[in-house]
Amino acid sequence: MEKKPTYIDLFAGCGGLSLGLHNAGWKGLFAIEKSPDAFETLEYNLINKKSHFDWPDWLPQQSHDINDVLKNHKVQLANLRGEVDMVVGGPPCQGFSTAGRRKEDDVRNGLIRSYLRFIMHVRPKLIFFENVKGFTQKFEKNKSKGIAYSSYVKRVLNWFGYEVDGKMVDFSKYGIPQKRTRFILVAVRRDVIQDEATVAQLFFNPILEGVRDFLTDRKLPLKANLKQALSDLFYANGQVPCKDRDNFKAGVYGKLSSGYQRYMRSGVSDEELDSHSFPKHKPETIEKFRRILEVGERNKSLSKSVRQELGINKHVTIPLDASKPSPTLTTLPDDYVHYGEPRILTVREYARIQSFPDCYKFRRKYTTGGKERVNQVPRYSQIGNAIPPLFGEQAGFCLKRIIE
Repeated sequence: MEKKPTYIDLFAGCGGLSLGLHNAGWKGLFAIEKSPDAFETLEYNLINKKSHFDWPDWLPQQSHDINDVLKNHKVQLANLRGEVDMVVGGPPCQGFSTAGRRKEDDVRNGLIRSYLRFIMHVRPKLIFFENVKGFTQKFEKNKSKGIAYSSYVKRVLNWFGYEVDGKMVDFSKYGIPQKRTRFILVAVRRDVIQDEATVAQLFFNPILEGVRDFLTDRKLPLKANLKQALSDLFYANGQVPCKDRDNFKAGVYGKLSSGYQRYMRSGVSDEELDSHSFPKHKPETIEKFRRILEVGERNKSLSKSVRQELGINKHVTIPLDASKPSPTLTTLPDDYVHYGEPRILTVREYARIQSFPDCYKFRRKYTTGGKERVNQVPRYSQIGNAIPPLFGEQAGFCLKRIIE
């Protein structure tokens, strides 16, 4: 049997990138994820069901803070030098995100240094790093003297002996039914590069050139929209009692009507769809959603006049468009109104938009609010934070060719 290339997933979340790499023929060594909620989802799907990771004896199979691993396992990490083909993953994006308040001293920004310390110990052949657009921008008070975090990371990786390149990538160009743009950085250790090839020649050009063949081989649309992704998941298809959410109704499959749906439904044997529990909206909320679908501009947040008419104080409310990819999904499901029914999206619909197959099951709470949002990562948040597996798979094939 051909030996699979190996990788370590840092800030792994619920396993979106790892699932993509699994499908591309990679073997995980271990994953580091701080949230017990997200790690439980990764563990259930990729460790218990797929045996995807060759987990080492020295590291407990549980959620971990990267700083604890760096502190307690220096020797073991140093012993991995030269043994690992790739390290993937990027630190949590909230500290850099332009969607919220960007703070230069946000504690999460310090995780960049932790990430680089990990790379210094392990020195893999390849590095695949993902983060939000804000990662490439300077902070307001830092414009005159500082550099963007992306430039800082590139500079340190160059010093470590890597050729580095980074670009903004729109996942909707890779078969994902979502307009989601992220900063992707790829670094290749200099002793791995042949014929003085650039990182763009090794990764960014081939992955874009290979999109059509990848999607066509899988009978997937070249430009997936929300109708192609979700039309078999309507509330109107019928409901059954939800098995993992008391007093809620879960959805059932409707008519299969696209190649994307067929791909997402492959390998699902359960009669009940996982995580397809419908919200319980009040009658007045449903009527408000109906009106939003009538007067709101699709895929755009409601105008001030519409919000005033409907008495909506929320800053972001977006009625979705069936004929287009969705806007970037956040961790807040209340920001979006389903394109064809007066309700928010279910967890399973969130997962579909992010290209998680229906056989991938999510764990822990569906959602949470208030002070608990700081401590818990419920299902919606796990999905909203993830790298789409379908893009991860395409990246995995390109990255594998580099070391082959």
